[in-house]
Amino acid sequence: MVAYYGGTQPSSQEEGLAQMEKWKMWVESLGEKVVNPGTPLTDSRIVTSKTVKDDDDPNAMKGFAVVEAKSMEAAVEIVQSDPFLENGGTIRVSQMMEMP
Repeated sequence: MVAYYGGTQPSSQEEGLAQMEKWKMWVESLGEKVVNPGTPLTDSRIVTSKTVKDDDDPNAMKGFAVVEAKSMEAAVEIVQSDPFLENGGTIRVSQMMEMP
């Protein structure tokens, strides 16, 4: 799983469209390695056993994608070219475990 954190918002609609086009081209270049190309997250809450509060951290998780790779190193190599990194965001790569 590829999890997206932080990053800056586009300063204009044009900039946003350009970023989206760059991201679409990146996803297309991955071909069959893409299981889920991306799911943006627009709103989140932090829930504990005692409280619920809005997640207003600027570095909160912004979305996720799922790629298929032969190893963790291969997955990291895939995301190193993700255009999201150009916006000052960070990406966390995690191996998913299949449940029976």
